[in-house]
Amino acid sequence: MRIDELVLGDFQTNCYVLSDPQSQAPKQCIVIDPGFGSEELLSLLKQESMEPQKILLTHGHCDHIAGIGLLRDNFPDLPVYISREDAPMLADANQNLSTMMGSPFHFDQPEGVLADNDTVQLNGIKLKVLAMPGHTPGGVGFYCQEEKLVIAGDSLFAGSVGRCDFPGGDMDSLLNSIRTRLFPMPDETKVYSGHGPITSIGQEKHTNPYLR
Repeated sequence: MRIDELVLGDFQTNCYVLSDPQSQAPKQCIVIDPGFGSEELLSLLKQESMEPQKILLTHGHCDHIAGIGLLRDNFPDLPVYISREDAPMLADANQNLSTMMGSPFHFDQPEGVLADNDTVQLNGIKLKVLAMPGHTPGGVGFYCQEEKLVIAGDSLFAGSVGRCDFPGGDMDSLLNSIRTRLFPMPDETKVYSGHGPITSIGQEKHTNPYLR
């Protein structure tokens, strides 16, 4: 699986584009968490002759969803998937925190909902959905066992964890999600977070000060 990582906008949100390197142009791909500043994402898609087939969202905060409109302007039939618990955040500028940031926006309800242990597939890509509440009530991760990687959103960072002081956040739930859904993975599993550098399960299990 090919993973293109882009760091988007003032919030430095990590957006991921997943594609099968064996596929021919135009290459079908999955976009995860298109945030503010998604013009850079759109440029990548055009330069690499990629056609997104799904937008997957780890959660509903504005810095992870702001690029939906731009992508749909260019790919009108592009479906959006988010957990049922976080779906209301798309349509509510207060819940998705864009009102707090001074530029309120909202989107239509998603075309699909993600539930724990669902499988998302596209060509050679296979992702398992992991429910990981805490940062938001319906935060999820995407695990690819074959590639030994997990896209963890804002649940787990290199040396830190997601903040839980926004509405719906709960630190006890977040730490439980990390310990029960992420830490059972092999230590060598790479963790692609919503912000910051790539880390690994082993690194965080043994050094993360929030989880000792």
